[in-house]
Amino acid sequence: MEQTVEKKVIFSGIQPSGELTLGNYLGALKNWVKLQDDYNCYYCIVDMHAITVKQEPKDLRRRTLEVLATYVAAGLDPDKNTIFIQSHVPAHAEAAWLLNCNTYIGELSRMTQYKDKSQRYGNSILAGLFNYPVLMAADILLYQADLVPVGNDQKQHLELTRDIAERFNNSYSPTFKIPEPYIPEEGAKIMDLQEPTKKMSKSSDNPNSFILIMDPPEVIRKKISRAVTDSLGIVKYTDEQPGVKNLITILSAITGKTHEEIEKEYEGQGYAQFKKDVAEAIVGELAPIQQEVKELTTNKEYLESIYKKGAEKANYAATKTLRKMQKKIGFIPLSK
Repeated sequence: MEQTVEKKVIFSGIQPSGELTLGNYLGALKNWVKLQDDYNCYYCIVDMHAITVKQEPKDLRRRTLEVLATYVAAGLDPDKNTIFIQSHVPAHAEAAWLLNCNTYIGELSRMTQYKDKSQRYGNSILAGLFNYPVLMAADILLYQADLVPVGNDQKQHLELTRDIAERFNNSYSPTFKIPEPYIPEEGAKIMDLQEPTKKMSKSSDNPNSFILIMDPPEVIRKKISRAVTDSLGIVKYTDEQPGVKNLITILSAITGKTHEEIEKEYEGQGYAQFKKDVAEAIVGELAPIQQEVKELTTNKEYLESIYKKGAEKANYAATKTLRKMQKKIGFIPLSK
């Protein structure tokens, strides 16, 4: 009798707190698509995380559906993945409270993102921003995730998740799998087009520093033509030329060409043609996604069918873990 190997579980999510960038697509979504056949994937739109900073309600609703549409347009199959909206699964908030009661203030105050924001905003920082790494831990642990795709900026949060899980397991008996980081071989970390030592972010004050997935072709071409390079005129993948290195990373992630192949192709050519080709590669890659996002966002019924089905599957898995947590802590279950 043939034994079926259970697929490992992957969990990840994106906040609907702004428009998605090329960095979100090449660094996350494009890689997620490659995982959907080999793993049991939970892909979440983390709207509860988004409200750690003030959101305009109507914009949050619109962007939540846009992120969902972008997931599907980028190639995530709703039949192969569990695609859902975080706030549709109450277990996330409940588990976060139980884990909060097993987390130390010292651990949370050491989080780099919290330290950065508290230095900038002082005492006016919201408690949710302080506590959100615990909500992130709940997101991951509820689904017994084996692997979590993370960039360098999220490694610290995953370490905290592991610490919280181990502490809970030691206090109450094994309850959670201890998740490992999943770092894809060709993980593309896309940097800021104006300050290429920083990660591309939609929160940048300079609109020329990022490309949005929904940017029109002429805007993409303009932003790439203005992208910071240097005076060397050599297309080389090196830390000494961060701007050029970033553009090579983008071209490589889209075309599948190696960094060496790209260097060879543009040998002795300067930056004009190179930048033009990078822009056209981005335009060509994003055009079908943009078209599908526009179509999907007008089909509210279809999007609703996806998030309802996703919520059903996610609720089943998450509630199973939550009930275990409650029982071990000593809560009295509500009899049916």
